[in-house]
Amino acid sequence: MKKTRNPLSKRLFDLIATAVGMIVALPVMAVTALLVRLKLGSPVLFCQKRPGLGGEIFTLCKFRSMLNAVGADGNPLPDEKRLTAFGAWLRSTSLDELPELFAVLSGKMSLVGPRPLLVQYLERYSPEQMRRHEMKPGITGWAQINGRNALSWEEKFALDVWYVDNWSFWLDIRILWLTVRRVLRREGISGGGEATMREFMGNDWADKNKNSKTDI
Repeated sequence: MKKTRNPLSKRLFDLIATAVGMIVALPVMAVTALLVRLKLGSPVLFCQKRPGLGGEIFTLCKFRSMLNAVGADGNPLPDEKRLTAFGAWLRSTSLDELPELFAVLSGKMSLVGPRPLLVQYLERYSPEQMRRHEMKPGITGWAQINGRNALSWEEKFALDVWYVDNWSFWLDIRILWLTVRRVLRREGISGGGEATMREFMGNDWADKNKNSKTDI
């Protein structure tokens, strides 16, 4: 991986924009937290370890959008069986992402950047795909406004790396503006035929199954 980048101008923009946005976001988060508690129970937040800048692990927290239902083997049921209508609405409006603003304030995330994915994906990336960790992960990003979960993993990673190579202040402004439009239109919320997004199993697996439509 090349040397990570953390432009000072990007950090200043994150702090100012997030501080201003919190004026509106905090009341919305309070109402959303109450709805999650009433509809899905506790805990209200879903927290999980994710890799950030340079692959450094941090804890990402979102509003919970799925039930804690498990099967007879004690493992969580598939996403489509745990995702309620209310949870799907949370995801479609992106309200579940609002707690990530606190990660932006703490410096673990940025408003715009490659989305933070699962820790186990780190060993599955190609060297080029791993470059998505050269910048802080974002609440939204170039891949999100160009298809979100309707894209294949390979397409998303290529867009992430493009963003790393072409970042600018005005590109971030454009992405934030287009994110608002995407959210209002509720586009690309989930992968084709799935409740969320199929797990990334690695490039060798993708090559072998690129013509297969069998869900995992």
